[in-house]
Order: sequence, then structure tokens, then C-alpha cells
Amino acid sequence: MQKKLYDDIFYGALTALLFSAFIYLEYFELRLLIFNTLFALSSIALLLYISKRAVLFAGFSIGILWFYWIGYSFTYTGTAYLTPFVTLGFGFVYTLFFGVLALSSKSYIRALLLFLLSFIEPFDFNWMQIELIFIESYIKIDKLSLALVLLALSLPPSMPSKFRYAPLLLLLFTFRFSYPQADLAPLKIKLFNTEVLQEQKWKAENLDATLTMIFSAIQEAKKEHYELIIFPESVFPMYLNLYPKLLTLLRENSHDISIVAGALLYENNQSFNVTYMFEDGEFSIAKKMVLVPFGEYIPLPKFAQDFINETFFNGESDFSTGDQPTDFTISHHKFRNAICYEATCQEIYSGDVKYVIATSNNAWFAPSIEPTLQNLLLRFYARKNNVTIYHVANYKGTAIIR
Repeated sequence: MQKKLYDDIFYGALTALLFSAFIYLEYFELRLLIFNTLFALSSIALLLYISKRAVLFAGFSIGILWFYWIGYSFTYTGTAYLTPFVTLGFGFVYTLFFGVLALSSKSYIRALLLFLLSFIEPFDFNWMQIELIFIESYIKIDKLSLALVLLALSLPPSMPSKFRYAPLLLLLFTFRFSYPQADLAPLKIKLFNTEVLQEQKWKAENLDATLTMIFSAIQEAKKEHYELIIFPESVFPMYLNLYPKLLTLLRENSHDISIVAGALLYENNQSFNVTYMFEDGEFSIAKKMVLVPFGEYIPLPKFAQDFINETFFNGESDFSTGDQPTDFTISHHKFRNAICYEATCQEIYSGDVKYVIATSNNAWFAPSIEPTLQNLLLRFYARKNNVTIYHVANYKGTAIIR
């Protein structure tokens, strides 16, 4: 009995490690497509065949390995004591998520259930994309390829012995060896990465240094003949619309260079996380449309939202949202705006989208694998939608993703 428990723990942990290996290899800048392919296929096979109890151990371990860092942000809201509970909470959520597979021991039923799970987002949090494990492998990342992988790996036990391994031939239809690269925007663009610690970002005594950094970067970019400079999410740690002198200064600078920068907006007694775009002395604002579950809003009924906000967050209300994605026209070229989490949501890529400006503040989760996982997700959506993403972050993650 004890040996069986140890075996279940071992195979559950092994499954989770293989399922998560691509993230940690990327974190250490080891992009090994053949290993990622083998690890991903092995992890899927194990999920289809390990014992029911091992599936539960695997789900818990995957939740921890992928999302242990989420609780870090509570340090900056005065509720650091919640961090271990949040981490364990994600472990239990994904125990239930993958635990659905434990409803059956039949591999083909588990394959069907796993395919259905690829459409489910617990609490509106969509960073568990099953296909993501193939992002840096030889396997394509579309739903059809996932279905073929699941069929190939689940059907052998149901086949006559003579043709037992014939379903594995389906894997041949999932292989890809390259993706076409989307075009770059025909502008000289400066991505201005910052390294501001989260515990320092919102302190009033640091505001002058922050503003000096921003305007020095603008002047340097102008000297280097950049046409557009992009700053990270909330690079202005303030409700920028309440500072008319700053807005005037930014408008004046925008005659020589277009400026995109994150800040907050206070409007009609509501708070918004927004991006400002300044060009030719004018500016426009894009409101964040998709908020971070449990970060910028509580994805629970109103009474539960109010209780959690009052109990844990000093009564602060959730952010408000924009109604639809916002496009900026910069030097006659259209850019879709995305702020952090929403850049990893399919809603942002609806309609005619060729270029995306994505801004983030990853200092909430430093140090961790979060920027790595975010970058992998951005590649996932860039490939699915054939777009170029200009991603600018505070802390880590700044890159052009084609």
C-alpha cells in the first residue's frame, strides 16, 4: 500500500515536471526543440495512463510549478500573509482541473476529457493553455494538432495487437518545422525597458526620479531619430489625467516623436488602467478591457467581491474596464493596444490586427518565471494570429515577438 502511494507520488511528480519543463528550459535560455517535443508528448501520455491518484498529484504539482509566483503580488497590497495560501490555492484548483481525468482509467476517455479541458479557463484565468507545451517544439499549437496527439497516444490499447502502434502515425500530421514571421511595422521604434522595484514604484519620494527617467529617455530617443517610443504599463505611477502640466509637456514632446506610456485614469469616480498615446500635440487613451482575475477584479458574485475587498484590500474597489479593444493610429499605421494580461487573451486579436503594442509591469512577481511564461504565451498568440507584438515591460520581458 505504501509502495503504491510512493509510486503515485513519483509518477505524478514526473508528469508535472515533464509538462512544465519547457517553461524552465526557456527560463534558463535552453531552447531545445527535440527535448521539448519529447517531454511534452511524454507528459500527455502519462496523463492518459497513470493511476487516478497520480493524476491528482500531477494536477497539484502542475498548478504549483506554473503559478507559484502569483501570490508574490500580495506582498505589495499589505496582505503578504496570503501568499502561501494563494500558492496552495492554485495547486488545489489544478488538482480539480486535471482531476477530471481521474473520472476514468480508459485512455481514450481521458484524451477526450483533456481536449475538453483545453477550452476551460478556471475563474477566467487563461494562462493554462494545454497547447502551450508545444510552443517551442516540433508540434503545431492548433486544436486539430492537439486532437491528433491525443488520438495517437490514447488509441494503441484499443487497437488489435497487430496494429497497436499504428495510431502513432497520426503524429506525422502534427509536425511543423518553422513558422512564417509576421512583418515589422515600418517605423523606428524604441522599446524602453525599466527596472523599477515594485516596492519603490508608488512612493511619492521617487516620483521626481521616475519623471526624470521618462523625459530623459524621450530626449535620447529623439536624438537617435526614433519615430516612436514605448514605455511599460503604469510607467507614470499616477492618475495622469489629474496632472495637466505633465500632459502639456508630453504633448509638446510628441511633435518630434510619438509616445506610448502606461498610467492610471480617474474618470466618473472610477479607476482605469490605461495607455496614453501622444502624437502631433494630441493624445488618446486606451482603457484596459480584460482585467487580471483576483488582481484587478474578483471573478465572484458581487457580495463575495465586496467581502474580499473589505476584508483583505482595505475596501478598495476593482478597476473598471473599457468596452472594446482600442487601436492607436501612429504615423498612419494601426496598432492594437494591450495592457499586460489582456495581451494573452484572444479578445485582443479580434478584427483586423497586424501590430500590437503590449505593456506590462512584471515587477509584481519578481523574481520568478512569470515573465518567461508570459513571453511564451505572447509567442502563442502571435503565431495563432500572425501578428507582431511590441512588448515593453518593467522588470523583464521586453521583446519584439513575431
